[in-house]
Amino acid sequence: MNLKHLKTLLPPQEGAAKIMAAVFSPNNQKLAICTSDRVIVLFDENGEKRDKFSTKPADAKYGKKSYMVKGLAFSPDSTKIAIGQTDNIIFVYKIGEGWGEKKSICNKFVQQSAVTTLIWPPDNQIVFGTADGKIRLANVKSNKSSTLYNTDIYVVSLTMNPSGKGILSGHADGAIVRYFFDDEGTGDSVGKLCTHSCPPYALAWANNSIVAAGCDKRVVAYGREGRVLQQFDYSREEDEHEFTTAISSPSGQAVVLGSYDRLRMITWSPRKGMWEEGKCKDISNLYTITALAWKKEGSKIVAGTLCGGLELFDCASKKQIYKNKYEMTHVGPSQVIVREMSSGSKINLRSNYGYEIDEVKIMGKDRYLVAHTSDTLLLGDMQTRALSEVPWQGSGGNEKYYFDNENVCMIFNAGELSLVEYGSNEILGSVRTEFMNPHLISVRLNERKQRGVDDNKKMAYLIDLKTIAIMEMTMGLNLGQVSHDSKLDWLELNETGRYLLFRDKQLKLHLYDIESQHRTTILNYCSYVQWVPGSDVVVAQNRGNLCIWYNIDAPERVTMFPIKGDIVDLERTDNKTEVLVKEGVTTISYTLDEGLIEFGTAIDDGDFGRAVTFLETLEMSSETEAMWKTLSKLSLEAKQIHIAERCYAALGDVSKARYLRETNKIAADAAKNIGGDGMNHYKVRARMAIIEKQYKEAESVYLEQNNIDEAMEMYQELHKWDEAIEVAEAKGHPELENLKKNYYQWLMETNQEEAAGEMKEKEGDYMAALALYMKAGLPARAARLATSRDELISNKDIVSRIANALIKGEFFERAGDLFEKIRDHKYALDCYRKGQAYRRAVELARYAFPEDVVKLEEEWGDHLVAQKQLDAAINHYIEAGATMKAVEAAINSRQWHKAVQILEVVGDASIASRYYIKIAKHYASIGEYETAERFFVEADYTKEAIEMYNAAGKWEDAHRLAATCMKQEDVAALYIQQAQELETQGRYKEAERLYVTVEEPDLAITMYKKVRMYNDMVRLVKTYHKELLQDTHMHLAAELQNENNLRQAEHHYIEAKNWKEAVNMYRNNDSWDESYRVAKAHGGPNAAKQVAYLWAKSLGGDSAVKLLTKFGLLEAAIDYASENCAFDFAFELSRTAMKNKMPDIHLKYAMFLEDDGKFPEAEQQFIKANKPKEAVLMYVHNQDWDSAGRVAEEHDPDSIKDVLVGQARVAFEAKEYQKAESYLLRAQRPDAAVKYYKEADMWQDALRVCKEYLPHKLQQLQDDYDREMMDKTTRGADSLVQQAREWESSGEYARAVDCYVKVTPKHTSDNNLLQKCWVKAGELSLKFLTHDKGEAVVQIVGPRLVEIGKYTAAAELYLRVDMIKEAIDAFIDGEEWNKAKKVAKELEPRYEAYVDEKHTRHLKQQGNVDGIIAKDVVAGLDIYVEKGEWEKCIEIAEQQSSKVLDKYVALYSTHLIKENKVIKAMDLFVKHGAPAHPQNFNIYKRIVHDILNMRNLNVAESYRTWADLREMLFDLYENLAKSSEANSPQSEEFETMLIIVHYYAAKCASLSHSSLDTIACKLAVSLLRHTEIIPADKAFYEAGMLCKATGQENAAFVFLNRYLDLVEAIEEGSLDMMDNSDFQETDIPFEIPLPEKAHLPDDQHEEVKEWVLAVSMDQRVEQVLPMDDERGCYEASLIAPDTGIRSHPCVLTGYPVIRQRTEFKKPGRLANKEDWNKFIMATKVSHSVECQDVLRFIHEWCGPATSAGFNFQ
Repeated sequence: MNLKHLKTLLPPQEGAAKIMAAVFSPNNQKLAICTSDRVIVLFDENGEKRDKFSTKPADAKYGKKSYMVKGLAFSPDSTKIAIGQTDNIIFVYKIGEGWGEKKSICNKFVQQSAVTTLIWPPDNQIVFGTADGKIRLANVKSNKSSTLYNTDIYVVSLTMNPSGKGILSGHADGAIVRYFFDDEGTGDSVGKLCTHSCPPYALAWANNSIVAAGCDKRVVAYGREGRVLQQFDYSREEDEHEFTTAISSPSGQAVVLGSYDRLRMITWSPRKGMWEEGKCKDISNLYTITALAWKKEGSKIVAGTLCGGLELFDCASKKQIYKNKYEMTHVGPSQVIVREMSSGSKINLRSNYGYEIDEVKIMGKDRYLVAHTSDTLLLGDMQTRALSEVPWQGSGGNEKYYFDNENVCMIFNAGELSLVEYGSNEILGSVRTEFMNPHLISVRLNERKQRGVDDNKKMAYLIDLKTIAIMEMTMGLNLGQVSHDSKLDWLELNETGRYLLFRDKQLKLHLYDIESQHRTTILNYCSYVQWVPGSDVVVAQNRGNLCIWYNIDAPERVTMFPIKGDIVDLERTDNKTEVLVKEGVTTISYTLDEGLIEFGTAIDDGDFGRAVTFLETLEMSSETEAMWKTLSKLSLEAKQIHIAERCYAALGDVSKARYLRETNKIAADAAKNIGGDGMNHYKVRARMAIIEKQYKEAESVYLEQNNIDEAMEMYQELHKWDEAIEVAEAKGHPELENLKKNYYQWLMETNQEEAAGEMKEKEGDYMAALALYMKAGLPARAARLATSRDELISNKDIVSRIANALIKGEFFERAGDLFEKIRDHKYALDCYRKGQAYRRAVELARYAFPEDVVKLEEEWGDHLVAQKQLDAAINHYIEAGATMKAVEAAINSRQWHKAVQILEVVGDASIASRYYIKIAKHYASIGEYETAERFFVEADYTKEAIEMYNAAGKWEDAHRLAATCMKQEDVAALYIQQAQELETQGRYKEAERLYVTVEEPDLAITMYKKVRMYNDMVRLVKTYHKELLQDTHMHLAAELQNENNLRQAEHHYIEAKNWKEAVNMYRNNDSWDESYRVAKAHGGPNAAKQVAYLWAKSLGGDSAVKLLTKFGLLEAAIDYASENCAFDFAFELSRTAMKNKMPDIHLKYAMFLEDDGKFPEAEQQFIKANKPKEAVLMYVHNQDWDSAGRVAEEHDPDSIKDVLVGQARVAFEAKEYQKAESYLLRAQRPDAAVKYYKEADMWQDALRVCKEYLPHKLQQLQDDYDREMMDKTTRGADSLVQQAREWESSGEYARAVDCYVKVTPKHTSDNNLLQKCWVKAGELSLKFLTHDKGEAVVQIVGPRLVEIGKYTAAAELYLRVDMIKEAIDAFIDGEEWNKAKKVAKELEPRYEAYVDEKHTRHLKQQGNVDGIIAKDVVAGLDIYVEKGEWEKCIEIAEQQSSKVLDKYVALYSTHLIKENKVIKAMDLFVKHGAPAHPQNFNIYKRIVHDILNMRNLNVAESYRTWADLREMLFDLYENLAKSSEANSPQSEEFETMLIIVHYYAAKCASLSHSSLDTIACKLAVSLLRHTEIIPADKAFYEAGMLCKATGQENAAFVFLNRYLDLVEAIEEGSLDMMDNSDFQETDIPFEIPLPEKAHLPDDQHEEVKEWVLAVSMDQRVEQVLPMDDERGCYEASLIAPDTGIRSHPCVLTGYPVIRQRTEFKKPGRLANKEDWNKFIMATKVSHSVECQDVLRFIHEWCGPATSAGFNFQ
């Protein structure tokens, strides 16, 4: 997208005259700007100034200059303008739609602060910002304003997103705040989005990001959540100023920013997913941009400036003209404006998703727009301005578009038809069909308004050529399918989608009612058919008749007129409908009855009164009668009784008319008495239900009013006694019995014995019912009743009478069923046979008469054959073993496959053969020849098979079969004779097949040649004689050429790949143009040029020039003639048309003469060609020095040197060096002399000449000489050394040094020689050259000496130039550590550490750890660590200081923890102590955590583990008390861990003695208060199990139930669902860390679960914790909730110490006396080492007890 300046709308002024604001109207027709004079100027869409008006202050007393306009916005309908002013007010002016209308203020909104910004979103009210930081909403309807949000910071900018559903505000502190009226499903947040680096005066909201800029000269693009996506930094550009304003394109894909003298544009690239910087628009003297406005259609931008200028820019990225009718302007990647050039009307084509539009096409008689993006398809109607964008994946441009329907576009692609409704952004529907013809698809979209139907969208299309599908498009429902018996060629729905007309290939016209799914054939021959637009009238032509259906609801009522011609069209205009008929050369119109057509329209509109008016004007006819019926039905449905009464009166239905009159009267009386129209009166509603035969509805209406008698009376009048009795029974009517008697009496009087029997059956009087059924002649009903009642079926007399009656009435199956029920199987079987109920008979015989089953099956089959059910009879014959009958039935029912299967089972060839011939003939008739052949052969009818193949033209198969039963020569003779007959009949293809079948292709070739069918002849030659194909083509070409059939001859020459013969053929016939064509087509450009040349040569003169000029080959022909020595022709052409080519021709002629040895003539041509130098060179080449000199002196003095050089070259070749040197020096070419001397390996002469004449090239020559010497591998080094010595002896020390340095290992492998050369180079450079040069030489040779292992020599050279570091490195490389240390110590002490470090590293690499330790203990220990030799490391560390030991113990323990060897890590600290180093704290915590999470440590045998951990923590505890960490949170945490581990150790010690079980239980319970450290599920499990073991089932149930809850929480990952009610007012914590996995394995968990479940059913166990009655709380809780007093925990059990206590020396250390004494007693009795250890620890931890009762010694 580029900005192109169109024109200046307002010229700039001399001083500051700021354009305050600018805005385009939403309808694109107006532009409003506000000048510095506070005047609103209005422009039209072309930029012409049309109107203006002045704004006014909030209070006139302050004057017109007391405010500034800060915001300007059009209303969504473009008729109003809102103006925001700094004098705390917003005015809304009504300006109207046109120009020149009076301007009036229609709204004003007074504010508390100055208005700073203002916008008017399309679907909302005015939004504005104020100086006090508020964003407010002004409602023009209520004339009130409200605050959307408040930031308290000055609002500097306000903008909205492209859809207008969201706004952004920029504030003076850089804050950018977002607000949505509707987030459109994005889910983006509302509120402060981000903080810009400066106040965002330039703020724009594009589709994909938010762009902000300001005074820091940076443009930043923010994402949807406020993150920086992209940044453009112009702060370093000196000519850039601050950004003052910004605006986004209407499509949201481009942003323009204004600054000083410049407009910058950035565009969003959908493909790259980023903003791209466009070319900026620089306009000198424009000054600061103060306002920007972008036209809503996206094609233009205006910019207002500080000096009052207003500039208009075009922002189209591309423009194109389509068919000189439409102009397409691409204003963005996703937006194109299409303008009709004649009318100027525009349509804005835009992708709602921001996709780039690839191409726009105008199709469908230049009315419809079609455009593609990467993922969508855009469609538009140029007339209605309806646009659609639907998802559409690219299909390679293979779609076909059909625009026959004005409301919908049909798109066909790969067998799928998609429909897009113009104006809708979703595909209306897609169906699969292969028949994309507008006459075979009909779509109707809300084309006529219908009563009760809001959205009517239907489509009819073909599934196949005989099946129509009808689809409801809104819901995607299939309304039905119409299957037809012949192919269809036309179909169309009516405008309401209720009826479908379709015509088949036999020209029969059919009508299909979609609701009733009823199909009617309305014409047997139809050549034209059409629905009349705007109605349901059908017009068709039946041969010589015009057929009109005014009421399609009665298709049998048709109006017909005779016509002479054919209907060509149907027109309906100005309430007049005409059928145009072409009769010969004239067109005659037949006018339809508009009244009848209008009737249908009135019906559809629901205006029944108008319909009656129309019908009353018509005489009664079949069409009119049908219309009255339709109207009566519709008016009844609409409850318009008076209309319905009139309809039935017109139809002569007096009863209904009278009934409706009475109903009308009832309604009128009700309306008079109770108001309304009376239609809701219950009697009216009931009578309306009765007339519509909805009797149940009428009954419910009566019963709602408790009018039971009326309901019963209704049913009695209708003779619906059953329903009347039901009502009476349901309501308990007192006349029920009388009603039943009357009903029965009436039934008997009217001879309705069956109904009377049903009544008696319902009453339970079965005998009476039976008698009535028999009287009514209904033995079947009697039999059903008898079989359903045991008391009747057991009465043989009754059964006998019923059976006889059934047999007499020929109800044999029912009689058989009756006999079967009474187990009289014989009579039952006979009855089934008589009644031909063979299924029942066979089922009965299977268990009663098995021997008769086979016979019955055959009888069944015979019966089915007699009934023509042959296919059903087959299986019964098979069951009966009647195989032949089964075969015949299969053949007669055309079940050929089944017949074959049966015959294969029979296996008797003699029997099967007579059937195989029938089967074979069938398969032959349907074209399954292979199958037919098999059966012919099986039946021994091979000849018939051959005849079958011949008749079908399958000669190969016939030949194959004939070869099996005839001699080869006979077969060949037969087929050749038949082929010759076909040949005489002109059936050459069939004859060819026969010839080829008998392998006589030559006969076919001869045949084709004889009849001159050369293509077929060539085809056969190509197939059977490929080697002769080229000769055949040549032969045919020669024959055709002789016959002067040149075109065909050319074809065969080309096919023979001999196009040159074709060219020569046309040349010989003087057809040069054909010759040229062939040459160009097959020989390429060069061949064409040759033919054109020959053609021109044959013409000569001007004709040749004209011809070659025509082909553009004149110059090429001249060149060709020159190259082919036709110089006369070349001179002729050149003199005539191209004189500038003459020198080239002379030159080529001269070269030709030179090659022929005609040197004087060649010299003349060279001179004419102005190439005397070439003549000189010619003579030089031939060593004619005199002639060369002569020509050079006369014509080219500059070439004299070339002559001398040539002479010198000859002299050198003759080894006359002095002579040659003199020639070259005369020619001033000493460089050539040097070159020749070099080539002759005369280096000394070369150096001499160079030194004398070319001193500046002496060095290069010397280098070449040195290189030459080096290239001689046999004596390369010796040569360099010799040369160096020569330079040294001559005092050329620099050259000598260079030679010594050039000696490398490439020249010699003698390291001693290399050392001597390099050392010599160093010495000479240090002795005779400058210090810098010497240092440079040492830097070169030093590394070389090190590389060959001469470290000392290198170091000595380094030391001579004071390169101490390099010398030390050389000694280090040679592992001469003492020398290196000496040099470092004496010359550069700062390198001593460097040497030591290198030495240590060397020792490490050698694995000499002892040596490293001797130098550095820590480094040695680190090596042991790296090797993983931890034991050795710790052993040596023990010999060092405690600091070293602590470090490596910590490292080793960390290593062990990583390897899950936590116990071993703990043992390290137990052994070596646990220092209070902060860096070790995490290690201690990890050890405690891992051991607490271990399983199987809740047993007595685990005491040692807990004791060791306790000792480690106790050691740490004491060390912390001595350190600076005393009383710190870390110290308290480790003290808590010590208490936990002590409890565990004491618990394990107690578990070893049954007398201490209660102590162990108390310890487990006490540990529950530390579940923030201990895994909670483990703690509750252990406490619960110990409570269970000690008989505390209540507590055990509570703790184990808590354990189960915790396991569920672990699985769910949350404690949110935990019930803490059991642990209220305890010191057991609720907020605890949730373990990552459960502590117990599944089997133990299931045991706990089962126990808890079992206990929960036990009434004895309560879910309560044991209480301390004295404190009124849980007994193990340290804190009493009522008093808040915290008790000391017992050092032995953890329980609170209340009364009886044992005190210890350390303050705060107490024990429950009872538990303490119990533990001491158990220890004394058992002499338990573990218990003694526990007491020992308590003694150390708490000090001695005041009344000690145990000796630890």
